[in-house]
Amino acid sequence: MKKNIGNIDRTIRILLGLVIGVLGVVYHTWWGLLGLIPLVTTFISFCPIYSLFKISTVEKKQTSKEA
Repeated sequence: MKKNIGNIDRTIRILLGLVIGVLGVVYHTWWGLLGLIPLVTTFISFCPIYSLFKISTVEKKQTSKEA
């Protein structure tokens, strides 16, 4: 699996996963388990949906040619 989740995307996914998980606990619903999806994809740095659409938020390294 090639990484397709960048640093900013990872931060957003962590926050979103934690918020969804906490809301699930507060309201005593199973919907809080959905918060695991962004957390798992964050820790493996790969999103299957991104790969289907050929999306990558990883910054591309710029190569500089010195003369």
